[in-house]
Amino acid sequence: MKKLLLVLFAFVGIFAFSQQVESFITIFNDKISIRAIELYDNKVWYSGTDSKFGFVDLKNPNNQKQIQLSKKNLQFRTLAQDKKYFYTINVESPAEFFKIEKKSLKSEVIFKDTAKAAFYDALISHKRKFYTYSDPDKNLKLKFIKFDYNKKQFSSELYDKLLLRKGEGAFAGSNTNISAFENWIWIATSWKILKLNTKDNTIEQFYTGMETGFSTGIFSIDFSDENFGVAVGGNYMAPEDNENNIATTNNGGKDWKIQASGKNGGYKSCVKIRPHSNGKDMITIGSKNIEFSSDYGKTWTKISEEKSLFTCEWVDESTVVVAGKDRISILKLKF
Repeated sequence: MKKLLLVLFAFVGIFAFSQQVESFITIFNDKISIRAIELYDNKVWYSGTDSKFGFVDLKNPNNQKQIQLSKKNLQFRTLAQDKKYFYTINVESPAEFFKIEKKSLKSEVIFKDTAKAAFYDALISHKRKFYTYSDPDKNLKLKFIKFDYNKKQFSSELYDKLLLRKGEGAFAGSNTNISAFENWIWIATSWKILKLNTKDNTIEQFYTGMETGFSTGIFSIDFSDENFGVAVGGNYMAPEDNENNIATTNNGGKDWKIQASGKNGGYKSCVKIRPHSNGKDMITIGSKNIEFSSDYGKTWTKISEEKSLFTCEWVDESTVVVAGKDRISILKLKF
């Protein structure tokens, strides 16, 4: 009887898993670490290690191209775009802001940060402006830069009144520790959530209750609207730890509630809310697995044990592009 029950439980587990995942197909392989992707022209564009930048066609993976943005061995963990250009910033000093023309793939450096502590964790395009966050200098002032390349404007003075803790920076795990909606921009440091009002440039700071430490903290956030948001993370050096590594908010970041503590698959570097789900459905990528929640982050199901993935993006309501160590893959889900 016990053997029969074990077989039945195993069958149910396989059946549930197969109902969730339709396919997982790798479309790109290379010796590269990818932590930032963008979708454009039916292609997934990436920036990564060894100064590499390129694309692979989602429908025809044989259509792909890669260039090196610099002769130096730079590491990119950021990527954003507007109508004509892609933008990316290398981590570590000196940090160079690259602009890449979409048609020709010609690139140029448009700004350089030579501060010793320069380490840009994420880059986002919102309402024709770009926002990026760097680990702070010795003065511990918030180093949150807004730039409008069309107007040749780079500005950080509006955001340097907030002091961070000593050792507080951010984790450049997936280019997703910044999220935006309408007039609000949220930034996840390793310790807390900052909320910027772009109308009056005021900043508030809120604590999530998530575990924080040297290798532990908030790695990724996403907001579906001005109210609902999710933050995920954990300890990348101990990815099996799953205590206090997920939190959600229903009031724009003011209050956070820990979800599924001790009942999830561990460390997560990226979270993305499913399109048109209003926050109900979301997917997370970790170094050990991929998980999915269909109840606003309260419970989680492991849908794949694919490892060494860092970032992801929804192509449509049932297709997700995932990227990480040496590859880009397409995950198709059933609903």
